[in-house]
Amino acid sequence: MPKSYSVAILGATGAVGRELLALLETRNFPLAQLKLLASPRSAGVMLPFKGEPIPVEPADTQSFQGIDLVLASAGGSTSKALAPAAVAAGAVVIDNSSAFRMHPEVPLVVPEVNPHAAAIHQGIIANPNCTTILMSLATYPLHRIQPIRRIVAATYQSASGAGAQAMEEVKLQTQDILAGKSPQTEIFPYPLAFNLFPHNSPLNEFGYCEEEMKMVNETRKIFDSPEIRITATCVRVPVLRAHSEAINLEFDTPFSPDLAREVLAQAPGVELVEDWQANYFPMPIDATGRDPVLVGRIRQDLSHPCGLDLWLCGDQIRKGAALNAVQIAELLVENHWLKPAIATLNA
Repeated sequence: MPKSYSVAILGATGAVGRELLALLETRNFPLAQLKLLASPRSAGVMLPFKGEPIPVEPADTQSFQGIDLVLASAGGSTSKALAPAAVAAGAVVIDNSSAFRMHPEVPLVVPEVNPHAAAIHQGIIANPNCTTILMSLATYPLHRIQPIRRIVAATYQSASGAGAQAMEEVKLQTQDILAGKSPQTEIFPYPLAFNLFPHNSPLNEFGYCEEEMKMVNETRKIFDSPEIRITATCVRVPVLRAHSEAINLEFDTPFSPDLAREVLAQAPGVELVEDWQANYFPMPIDATGRDPVLVGRIRQDLSHPCGLDLWLCGDQIRKGAALNAVQIAELLVENHWLKPAIATLNA
């Protein structure tokens, strides 16, 4: 009889937490027990799973006894506070926050790109940033054939990246503006409806925001290619769900757009979307609620003989967060890598 596992979702009431719950159900993950954890203010909330309501419990350091796997999406400070306790209790933590991504002893995993990295975990595996995950699926298959020397990325990031409350804020702002009222802001620093602005994460001394540096540093770690030159400009746009990215790639020698299409059409987790006659390419509305990253408008960079341009859209909550975490969990189960921690990491 196949083995089943005790799983806890940390941050179960958030947008990603609810998506994790839905994916565990639809993908038939082998569950023996499911525990839903969140902040004390969410305690008692009932969430449906396979037709049955499950109560949300307040999370603390004692919440992980008897748990094999923790899917965490509750923010960096919560992960730093609770992940070590989960590891000490014998669980493996797949963490969706930025808390452990760049820790040298924590694997940063996209299953379609570097599944082998998950095997060397010491109790914690990090889920990359959403923009990094989406970009890696569209670029790593090309990198495997011919190493990428430079990536220039511009992102068009939806409200979902800031959570369910941010999505609601954009809806309310839209209603207010259409009614002739001034839009109210609580989650975002500026109105997002009928507007856009550079990503509002903290800036470093070079003028790059935290989101942009995540794309730089995380991509190098996932690809195991610290020499790749990467620059990014991240922008928040008035889209509810699904991020988009314009990517420019530079190689040492020319990379045929036709070969790139052939490679990406067969790449796992990627769907090629191109209708040049109709000028129809990936759109957030088509990626929303779907697993694959949609890639298209692949073309020769006219400014550089070794350059290639492409465009992608992917569901930030799904492949950009929850689906990637569940796929890591499936990877651990399939390869018998869901083992107790061999060490406790210092955050």
